[in-house]
Amino acid sequence: MTRTISSTPARAVVIYSGGMDSYTVLHHALRRGYELHALSFHYGQRHARELDAARRVCEQLGITHQVVDIQAIHPLIDNSALTDADRTLPDGDYAEDNLTATVVPNRNMILLSLAIAKAVNIGAEVCFYGAHGGDHVLYPDCRPEFLQRMNDVAAIANFSPVTIEAPYLHAGKADILADGLAMGLDYAETWTCYQGGETACGECGSCRERLAAFAAHGRTDPLPYAIAGER
Repeated sequence: MTRTISSTPARAVVIYSGGMDSYTVLHHALRRGYELHALSFHYGQRHARELDAARRVCEQLGITHQVVDIQAIHPLIDNSALTDADRTLPDGDYAEDNLTATVVPNRNMILLSLAIAKAVNIGAEVCFYGAHGGDHVLYPDCRPEFLQRMNDVAAIANFSPVTIEAPYLHAGKADILADGLAMGLDYAETWTCYQGGETACGECGSCRERLAAFAAHGRTDPLPYAIAGER
């Protein structure tokens, strides 16, 4: 009996916020030949600028994209400056002593659980998300130990095992940018700032980390910034 080899590419789910890291992960997975299904989540974050960016990119690339509205869980995770607009967003570089207020309780476990369900539902064997080495100091759900345990669970939670990959788990923001620049990516298609203004603030931890990455490569960030000279 002759076996027919399918030419259909393997499917993958990508948690795609529309930010710099997930944008690079999306293209990383695309370069690996997967048929991508991008998931973005509206969980009551302060603004939707990233979600708008995610929609545009997926439309341009012809990638299946779903924005999942889970705002009903907002009262469960509103003890964070990223989900409570009445709280003051801290400025400064990423560090445990000044940006703890931006931790959203259990966020990646929630989002990964939904992404795994999507993967099982469509027959995908892998889920990608954008955790990276710069997050380890602050966000427990971006650390290697978390990824390892989530993979253990994802292997047994369903009859169809799913693998979770974080391609930049041990890389810094500058390393992620280097990979993206090598792929010819246009980071004007992303939004990183914690604020949702017309221009990026240039002061929040997310902006500062992004600007430092561009500076490390002697590049100018294509996004406009509210503070003159922050490019």
